[in-house]
Amino acid sequence: MRLHHIAIWTFRLEELREFYVRFFGGRSNEKYTNPKKGFESYFITLDDGVALELMSRTDVQDTPIEENRRGLTHLAFSFPSREEVLRFTELMRGEGYTIAGEPRTSGDGYFESVVLDPDGNRIECVYRKE
Repeated sequence: MRLHHIAIWTFRLEELREFYVRFFGGRSNEKYTNPKKGFESYFITLDDGVALELMSRTDVQDTPIEENRRGLTHLAFSFPSREEVLRFTELMRGEGYTIAGEPRTSGDGYFESVVLDPDGNRIECVYRKE
């Protein structure tokens, strides 16, 4: 068994689609639309086959995302080296995205940074030497 996809509600469907395609190498399907429900979505498939389902619907609540709350708190993407985490973090900074956690080595041995996607979802950029 393996993870198939993670779904994310958004009011910025096109912007999030572009973000995950451009910066994470995702491949997008054609937009699915259900006008009766006011629903639209994309599946963004990543290199390992896991996908992000980006979804928008007219009745979704706009609730702020907080770091320390119950439930899903971040997505983590692995990088091939410490230098790639640093490079990507600086790319995100240069593109105007928020760096919520500066590059550091965590207590459990990961070299990581945290960036926010256009909706404020936390993305950990991690490298761990095996």
